[in-house]
Amino acid sequence: MISISRLLCDTVSPGDNLRYRHTSPEMLVTHTTHPDVPRPVVVWNCTRQCNLSCIHCYASAGSTVAPEEMDTTQGMRLIGDLSNFGVPVILFSGGEPLLRKDLFDLARYAVEQKIRVALSTNGTLITGEIADTLRDIGFAEVGISLDGIGEGNDRIRGKAGAFKEALQGIRNCVTRGIRVSLRLTITGYNHEEIPAIFRLVEEEGINRVCFYHLAYSGRGKSLREVDVTHAQARRAVDTICERTRDLHKRGLPKEILTVGNHADGVYLYLKMYKEDRQRAQTILDLLKTNGGNNSGIRIGAIDELGNVHPDQFWQHYSLGNVNSRKFGDIWADTSEPLLRKLRDRKGLLKGRCGSCKYLSLCNGNLRVRAEAVYDDLWAEDPACYLTDEEIGS
Repeated sequence: MISISRLLCDTVSPGDNLRYRHTSPEMLVTHTTHPDVPRPVVVWNCTRQCNLSCIHCYASAGSTVAPEEMDTTQGMRLIGDLSNFGVPVILFSGGEPLLRKDLFDLARYAVEQKIRVALSTNGTLITGEIADTLRDIGFAEVGISLDGIGEGNDRIRGKAGAFKEALQGIRNCVTRGIRVSLRLTITGYNHEEIPAIFRLVEEEGINRVCFYHLAYSGRGKSLREVDVTHAQARRAVDTICERTRDLHKRGLPKEILTVGNHADGVYLYLKMYKEDRQRAQTILDLLKTNGGNNSGIRIGAIDELGNVHPDQFWQHYSLGNVNSRKFGDIWADTSEPLLRKLRDRKGLLKGRCGSCKYLSLCNGNLRVRAEAVYDDLWAEDPACYLTDEEIGS
């Protein structure tokens, strides 16, 4: 994640201690097992069932429950293992996690185990009663996905009226004091709606917005041809920066992030270097601390069957299964070839990524995108929009 609001405006947000400190309190290891292994934020795709059919869904979610989906007992055991290993955050995701009948029991148990819990949902099922429960359990954040305004969102999400339902879900959370994070995946269909999304964030009192670059994973693979061009990506980031600064100047600071393309951080640094070199140095220091893409390092994922992945976009590759082996043992096992290579990838990268002078800030970006386009995990990321001159190639 690239915190635009932190880099440009020095707005400190709750997640910054995970992104911009070498050793945050949540990452301090007090457990005896695998003391030198980073404790990741875990995305738990706890179900593949969903009530929508989004065209870019990285999990290829569907309308039915997977026959071997982990049950409540297995889920509780997993949470206990994550707690014992020292995982700081569980993001309950899907599919649509609110379709799991035991979601609230699982989340309560995680809170009891001193794990910070967040929710990633399409928002259409958040009634007032459910919002009350989310607040009472102590969800630190509820992420609600939108992909445009009105019918534009509904076309991408595969259901008429989805925008209206999600907006009501947002309002039900905001009125109860729940921190809401709006998520939008940027594509050729909706990149021009970014200003409208900022207006919505301001009007509805939303705390945070994440703009995701498209991951070529799951159904997202079929959208490669309608991904934004490099020029459109640059304009989108420019717009996000302009709107973030505007909110800050008007005393309305929001947490604004981009996700899935660490070229954004380098782009911000290069822009700021022309305007304010002192601020540019601050940005550079923060980006170095963040370290770029953290797949398999400080971010991991578990699917509904218990398979462990380097991040949520690696659904096609399993590092092991938590029903037969503890998560911590899987995560610490660097005999697993992909995990070992992801943690020391710089010498493996090819093309523009391999020769980029800002590799320490980006760490090779999103490897699943390179694999999807070139059938080569270590090829350059095709979504990097920086020019050869900018990266020193």
